[in-house]
Parts: sequence; C-alpha cells; structure tokens
Amino acid sequence: MLTSPTDLSLASTLSGVAELSHLGVIRVAGEEAAKFLQGQLTQDVVLLGLSEARLAAYCNAKGRMQASFIVFKRSHEEILMLCSRDILPPTLKRLSMFVLRAKAKLSDATADYALFGLAGSAIESIAAGTQPTWAKADFDAASLVFLYPGAGQPRALWCAPSGTPAPAGPALALDHWQWLAVQAGIAMITQPIFEAFVPQMLNYESVGGVSFKKGCYPGQEIVARSQFRGTLKRRAYLAHTEGQPSVGQEVFHAGDAEQPCGLVAACAPHPVGGFDVIVSMQTSAAADAEGGRLTLGSASGPALALLPLPYPLLEDI
Repeated sequence: MLTSPTDLSLASTLSGVAELSHLGVIRVAGEEAAKFLQGQLTQDVVLLGLSEARLAAYCNAKGRMQASFIVFKRSHEEILMLCSRDILPPTLKRLSMFVLRAKAKLSDATADYALFGLAGSAIESIAAGTQPTWAKADFDAASLVFLYPGAGQPRALWCAPSGTPAPAGPALALDHWQWLAVQAGIAMITQPIFEAFVPQMLNYESVGGVSFKKGCYPGQEIVARSQFRGTLKRRAYLAHTEGQPSVGQEVFHAGDAEQPCGLVAACAPHPVGGFDVIVSMQTSAAADAEGGRLTLGSASGPALALLPLPYPLLEDI
C-alpha cells in the first residue's frame, strides 16, 4: 500500500516498457467517423483535436457501460479506440449495427498496431518530458498518449503500426504495468463487469471520461441524471487486500453480511505482496470502512483496506 516513502520509492523503480497484449484496437475510418462516434460515446469526439486523446465509455440505454476506450485521432478521418480484447468482438459488432448510412467503416485493427505501455524514465527516451494527462504527441508513425500517473509514476501509451521498432527501454512486467494502472484509479471495462456500472460508478466523470456538454448518446439521460440530481450512491475506491481478488468479485461490509456492497472492477498484484484493487461500492459502506469492516468475496473473506484516491472527485473540485 502506498502509505510510506518506501512504497513510493518502490514505484519509482518501475520504469520501462510493457507490451500491452490485453488491449485491442477498433479503427473507425471515413469522413463521418467522428460524427458517428459522437452519437455513441460519452465523449465529445467531434471536438477532439489531433494532439489529444480521451477516455470514453459506450453505454446501453440504461446508462450501463458495455465498453470503455482510450480514443484518439490518427487523422481527421481515422480514429482509433483502444479497449480490452475480451470485449472487442461483441463491441465492434454492436457498434457496427448503428453505422447505417454514415460514411464510416469500423474494423478490428488489433493486428495492424503494436501497443506498449511506458512508465517512468522510459517516456523520456521518446518524448522530451511528460505532458498533461490525455495529451497526444506523434513521433513519426507512432502516437504517444499521456495517461494518469500511477503511484506517482508517469505513464504513457505507445501505439504504432505493426512492424515499427518497439520503444527503447528496459522490459517492464505486465503485472507491474497493471499495478500502476490500478494505482491510477481508472478501471477499464472487461467482460466480468460488462453492464455493471454507469460511468460515475467508476469515477469517469472525474477523470475526463464524460462530456456533459455534448449531444445525445445511448444512456445519456441516465448518466446526466446521476450527475445532476444526486442519485449516485456508488463510487470507485482504491483498496489493498492480502486475499486473491478477481474482477467482478463481490465485496461485503460488516453491517450487512448477506448483501454485497460493491464489486471489484480491476485488480493487480502489489509488487511486495497482496493485491491492490479498484472497487465500485456504496458510498455509505466506504464511509464506514474502518477496522476491517470490508471483506472480499463473503462476510468472512479477506479484509480490504481503503487507500486514498489519486485524484479529486468532481463533486470535490
């Protein structure tokens, strides 16, 4: 758990390059690519500049997330959306159903691109320095997207056509990259949590994943109502456990041993033991989480200890 200088020092040693084999790429090409996505995602794709990237969600009519993406433009007529590979085929099929007469073509471009995660000093081998979160910089054929830091360590995502030489730097284990991603406090949608959350239940509105100024998209009314009518009762929290969590696993509170109060949305092994997790849970349970009152899997499961979020929630800004 990142509560001591020793842990922060540990994070600073996790510099390097990790191949992101768990991610895939959906390409949307055509003169109406941005216009089409504007009506599908929580993000304002039309106003997305060539030097920017965005977090975005794709929701059902009830506002529940079916997918989440890192979205950026290779050009004004080519947009890439990076998501978890396990949801890519059904997401591509579902989105393709709504193209109709739009001048846009969707395809699985996973084989066409190489994806790497860069942490710490490995970023400096490509870019002169770090840039603001969700900035995008192009270096020849490669695009570098600057992500939220994890455990204070800068992170970026490198995307280039297959066959492009990999970015230079020491190898970083995928487990370590995923731990830094969990520490960043942003969970991406994977199959075990398909349709489990509205965006605010994973704090997407606080990390640039929702635009409340754009037009309609599936579930938009529910997402907006959750934000402006105070109906949201769940948030995402960071926690540590000595148990072995899995995505989609239930979390319990001692005040109600029968009903779960949350779900594990992301998890990764901590480099020195145990696991760190992102849990979407009832705010009332989180407010009363001291003394081992949160447990994993059942009321008698391993304890969960909450950690500070690395960013302020929108309501606190």
